[in-house]
Amino acid sequence: MKLLFALAWGLLGPLLLSAQPTPAQLVPYRQQGRWGYADRQGRLVLPALYDEAGPFVEDVAWVRQGDRYGYINGGGHLLTPVHFERAGTFARGRATVQLNGETFDIDRSGQRLTEAAPPAPEEDFLEQGDVLRQGGKVGFRFTAGGTAVVPAVYDEIRDLFHDGLLLVRQGAKWGVVNGEGQLTLPVEYDAIEAGAANGYARPVLRQGNRFGYLSHAGTLLTPLKYAAAEPFVAGVARITTPEGQVGYVDDTGREFIGQ
Repeated sequence: MKLLFALAWGLLGPLLLSAQPTPAQLVPYRQQGRWGYADRQGRLVLPALYDEAGPFVEDVAWVRQGDRYGYINGGGHLLTPVHFERAGTFARGRATVQLNGETFDIDRSGQRLTEAAPPAPEEDFLEQGDVLRQGGKVGFRFTAGGTAVVPAVYDEIRDLFHDGLLLVRQGAKWGVVNGEGQLTLPVEYDAIEAGAANGYARPVLRQGNRFGYLSHAGTLLTPLKYAAAEPFVAGVARITTPEGQVGYVDDTGREFIGQ
């Protein structure tokens, strides 16, 4: 629960467009019950010294030893003491931490920040074109990059501007439409969740009690096979297998489960 709380601070956000952090070259990797970091080929680069490890964002990652958190850089060197009770993922040069029951933001050197965080950049909703309405249903006319028309047969449409895709809902089910107005995933998923946390780059899909990820093409990046799936950040996402193993998947769909 402590780790999930930390992840929630650093990863989750409202449904809006934002820039995705540059993908990190190192991925959290478990070896013999401890966590270090592997390269994108799965070779351990930073030794497994930690009880938990988070993704590198802005060349900084949180790590946990016992019940305390700290931050390291891409060379594995500590940037802060491992003394925080909670620790979030860095974003725009700052991270939210808890120490001695007090919550505040720090910079990369661990110094407390007193100024408020600047507002996250936002973009207008449905920038690719115009919503069409007919008989209580909605469709879409693309005006950015094409002239395709999505018929007004859906109950809700959401924009994935950076990928040129639309999320569409009929009743309680969701699907995906590409910039040519064609369904790339049928309207049969219980949820497709995209938000500021993953920059709309890799939405999480749910069908029943299984999770997977959407690719840039609007198809499945991974099968819907995970018992839990966190949003992507900096090119990696934390997953839990049906057997309870915790690992990561990268933006090509490659798994880093470890041992």
